[in-house]
Amino acid sequence: MAREMKDSGIEWVGRIPSTWDSMRLKYAASYNDETLDENTAEDYEFDYIDIGSVEYGKGITQYQHMRFQEAPSRARRIVKNNDVILSTVRTYLKAVASIEERSDPQIVSTGFVVLRARIGKITPLFLKYAVLSNAFISLVEAKSTGISYPAINSTDVMNIAIPLPELSEQQKITDYLDIECARIDAVMEQTRASIEEYKKLKQAVITQAVTKGIRSNRPMKDSRIDWLGKVPVDWNVYRIANLYDERNESGEDSLPILSVSINTGISDHEVADEEQARVFVRSEDKSKYKRVYPGDLAYNMMRAWQGAFGAVRVDGMVSPAYVVAKPKHNINLDSRYMEALLRTPSAIEEMHRYSHGITDFRLRLYWPEFKNIRVCIPSIDEQKEISDYIDKIASDVDTMISRKEQLLTEMESYKKSLIFEYITGKREIK
Repeated sequence: MAREMKDSGIEWVGRIPSTWDSMRLKYAASYNDETLDENTAEDYEFDYIDIGSVEYGKGITQYQHMRFQEAPSRARRIVKNNDVILSTVRTYLKAVASIEERSDPQIVSTGFVVLRARIGKITPLFLKYAVLSNAFISLVEAKSTGISYPAINSTDVMNIAIPLPELSEQQKITDYLDIECARIDAVMEQTRASIEEYKKLKQAVITQAVTKGIRSNRPMKDSRIDWLGKVPVDWNVYRIANLYDERNESGEDSLPILSVSINTGISDHEVADEEQARVFVRSEDKSKYKRVYPGDLAYNMMRAWQGAFGAVRVDGMVSPAYVVAKPKHNINLDSRYMEALLRTPSAIEEMHRYSHGITDFRLRLYWPEFKNIRVCIPSIDEQKEISDYIDKIASDVDTMISRKEQLLTEMESYKKSLIFEYITGKREIK
């Protein structure tokens, strides 16, 4: 028999069992109870947790061990076992996690609100699941102000109401959710590991194909290129300058703006507005962009050392921060092959070696350096043979990866709905 329900009066909850109460968070939990004093000893050591250290659904993914004297000024909030932290800045990140006991003290950024259950009102675990609920976090995000860095005041978070059953039922709900969520997380972790294995397999097959070929039982020779090693005897060594010229043509209003990704190469369609804002600052003057043609090779000079290379497949234009290389008229090239070759791990390391800059994130690979990199390539017929083979293998593996990623999405959605339905009483522990 279904239990009687009532309106909770809470916007993110809806109906709850008639025996449950609702309560503002500030009455169920205290917040920001303890803070490091400015006179803390300089050699005081702790594990620091910043906003970027927390990932929604995974919790705290990394700790930074440091001393007080070298810590940022925002490293001030003291947390203890079973506290719940929730980011009040950049709330779109949904950085929420439960604190687990560690051997060293833990300090979090002042960009978090630290919640501590009021014993007798709410169990620490029920507090955790209530705040972890996607509906609760989405409400926090909706109440935030600001565009680039949306934020919310801690007191506004504490005024959000949550549903509250009796303590015994809280315990029963969280015991069940602990078991179910652990089971789901284990399957998801196995799925993520499987995806990584497929990615490694795909890269290994591509690397083998573009450096050794796909024809069996053939004699090999030393390429005399450190990052390539031995190659088939009929492959030839070239400098990039022998294969490509730099292209510097201005863009046109009618052409799509393309981008180069370290994961997927160059796009074959217009970059979406929100993606443009993330990837580069868009200029209204399209003549500042660089024209590209099918068969060209384009790379982001600031991310070449990460593998941001792509073969152009459609007419378009790219950011001025990109370098565009056009095949020489007297050379037969399949730029799909060149893209696959230059995106291998050893080639990327070679790009890193030729790039200029003090630190990785300041590195630039300019055309004069890029054109001096040496490669070894087969005949045009074998280039096409290898490229077609890679396209087929990549398509098959990508299909398997896509299915597993869809499974992850479905399981994450199921986990969210499970938490919501049990902490709001819409499903009952039998």
